[in-house]
Amino acid sequence: MQKKALGRGLESLIPSLAPNKTTPDEAIAAIPLGKIKPNRFQPRNKFDKEKLQNLAESIKKHGLAQPILVTESIVPGEYEIIAGERRYRASNLAGNKDIKAIIKKSTDNKQKFALALIENLQREDLDPIEEAKAYKRLIEEFGHTHEQIADIVGKDRSVISNTLRLLSLPEDTQLMISESRISSGHGRILAGIEDKEQIRTIVEKILNEKLSVRAVEKIALKFKSRKKAVEQINQETELINLKEAIQRKLGTKASISGTIKKGKIEIYYYSLEELERIVNELNLKI
Repeated sequence: MQKKALGRGLESLIPSLAPNKTTPDEAIAAIPLGKIKPNRFQPRNKFDKEKLQNLAESIKKHGLAQPILVTESIVPGEYEIIAGERRYRASNLAGNKDIKAIIKKSTDNKQKFALALIENLQREDLDPIEEAKAYKRLIEEFGHTHEQIADIVGKDRSVISNTLRLLSLPEDTQLMISESRISSGHGRILAGIEDKEQIRTIVEKILNEKLSVRAVEKIALKFKSRKKAVEQINQETELINLKEAIQRKLGTKASISGTIKKGKIEIYYYSLEELERIVNELNLKI
């Protein structure tokens, strides 16, 4: 079950995001747009042009409803966006020369990325693949666990893990999820299939037949059942071949019971002389 709130929320992490509030390490100023750079840790890869244009028109008519959040760049006199890149881009489109911003003086890279991620998730601006890649960056670049990410974004750990599984899909399938041609629900089921060509075959069926997630789940279950049966046959064949190789080597009856991972081998002998011969064949010292 998904938690009701997105973690602690942007306003609790950054009190200044609440209207007309700042903290001792923050200041409000109108900053020239040319002095502001996008967030290096922005998890969002694309911005809807039509929605940006609509926001730009709104800014022209009504002004900016909420200041963006920035931090000082390593370049003197320049700033880097922590939260509000969409508002920054729309202000550029609106032809504004500057933008009202809250300057946060103490922000590390981990916080910049986490806050940009939370803002995008709260606005539902990330597609499922962008979201999965953001979680992956939190793990690989900042050392977060699935549980820690779940706490940050206010989702169950299982949701984080299932979203990350989408990155195991072929890139063309990931692109279809990003473009909403198939859903993330379809993707999570497909991620349980190892055969990439089988995934592509099922994706074609989804597109051509407009299959529901439930229908794809049934197809995947059938595929897994067939795969398990084939693996069982292959294992049994391999064990039979090994048993026959042992019998040829030792010149006597042998049997193997169990699976390819665990079991036992029985070697038969019918006289003391035959036992001694088998022992010698195995190079055993008694």
